[in-house]
Amino acid sequence: MPTPRFLTLDDVAEVLNVSWSQAYALVRRKELIAIQIGGRGQWRVEVDELERFIQQKYAEARAGSVPEQPDEPAGPPTPSGDDAAAESPAGSARSPRS
Repeated sequence: MPTPRFLTLDDVAEVLNVSWSQAYALVRRKELIAIQIGGRGQWRVEVDELERFIQQKYAEARAGSVPEQPDEPAGPPTPSGDDAAAESPAGSARSPRS
């Protein structure tokens, strides 16, 4: 049997190891190009288009253009080193800088 030309969003999610919702979000944001087929409008992604998407993501990663997404919500920066003395509240154990 020949290799299929089109994949369902379930297939795409499996290849990318993401949920169906994440695959659908890629299509909605037009990061991954897909077409709707049939009366129920089921999404199909061409195998070549999925490969192009993957290669594009690798190129972005190599170029460093992928924004970092922290694992934890970002809070206010924590002072460290010499900056800590300048930003420490009055009455702290540190002596003022001269």
